[in-house]
Amino acid sequence: MKTRGAVIREAPGKWEILEIDMEEPRQGEVQLKMVASGLCHSDDHMTTGDLPPGILPMAGGHEGSGIVTKIGPNTPGWEVGDHVVLSFLPGCGRCRWCASGMQNLCDLGANVLTGCRSDGSFRMSIDGKPIGQGAGISTFCEDTVVDVASCVKVDKDIPLEKACLVGCGVGTGWGSVVNAAEARPGQTVIIMGIGGIGINAVQGASHVGATHVIAVDPVEFKRETALSLGATHAFATMDEAAEFARSVTNGQGADSAVVTVGVLKTEHVAQAFSAIRKAGTVVVTGIGAVTEEVRVPAFELTLYQKRVQGLEPQPGHPVDAAALPERAAAPRRADHDDVQARGHQPGLRRHARRQEHPRGHCVLSRYRSRLNERSGRLSTHSTSRRAPSGRFESV
Repeated sequence: MKTRGAVIREAPGKWEILEIDMEEPRQGEVQLKMVASGLCHSDDHMTTGDLPPGILPMAGGHEGSGIVTKIGPNTPGWEVGDHVVLSFLPGCGRCRWCASGMQNLCDLGANVLTGCRSDGSFRMSIDGKPIGQGAGISTFCEDTVVDVASCVKVDKDIPLEKACLVGCGVGTGWGSVVNAAEARPGQTVIIMGIGGIGINAVQGASHVGATHVIAVDPVEFKRETALSLGATHAFATMDEAAEFARSVTNGQGADSAVVTVGVLKTEHVAQAFSAIRKAGTVVVTGIGAVTEEVRVPAFELTLYQKRVQGLEPQPGHPVDAAALPERAAAPRRADHDDVQARGHQPGLRRHARRQEHPRGHCVLSRYRSRLNERSGRLSTHSTSRRAPSGRFESV
């Protein structure tokens, strides 16, 4: 069948809306009609060349939700009409990492940037030439074929334009604090960079009961948003944040610092490293150029027992409809024609807009009972806002 999608032909380059030929789903696969997709900074990294795709052209998108329209042969457990949230990190459930509870490191993740299946085959093409699928799911397409290892079935009464954010931004931000930093009640946590990932890191730190949740971002709007969603303090620079952290910890520093900036540089990690206490943890979640290196003082690393940790996203869990907020603004969407008209512009950040909700926590049913005790409802936030001109701008 034919579909349309946002495709990058070269890197650096820009997204173009093209007609795509798509194969029928094979065993262990389903075909989806996409409902909503997020535009994450990782997708932007592809267009800038910081994160070069394994094959070009590449149909982009790695955060989305849709409805099953076809099922591959010998693929039990799925029905036409099932609602699905896609995970940019597949989980086979059988490899060493999945068996160890580290599904985010599943061996199937080896093909996230290659655009092909584990056997080297492709499901999409243009003019007879195979094209890759971003993270194997290509959520920027109107229709897509995906491996069921990348699918999480959700209740049909859940708004898919909100649930799609759980596929990347929510779990990555939340997991950076809860899993990787292992934040605990009473601790002091710094979140550096308040975008779609950072705002969910803020909510994760608030949920675990951190006494000081310190948001750092040069943009005032982001600081204000962080304060409305769980941050106790917000600063424009890391120097201010580190000084405050030391002032409330008897000069020791933060227990952990989570780096969720849009384009990672080694100085970001160095700043976070200097802001934490002895035996503290820096979690590096942001992505920069593949050639970017991390440099920290070896003396502090050795004698102060500091730790630098990669991200550890929250494993996907079915979303509970009862956990969604009762009041949310209708999302402002951008269709494919709008994307084509704008081309590659940082003003267009997410298809699903953030919800206007006074306070809450990310939608993960694992924590529902505890969250209901604290706030009674949840909130997910994406990385977009409406600029004075009416365009989306990066948050």
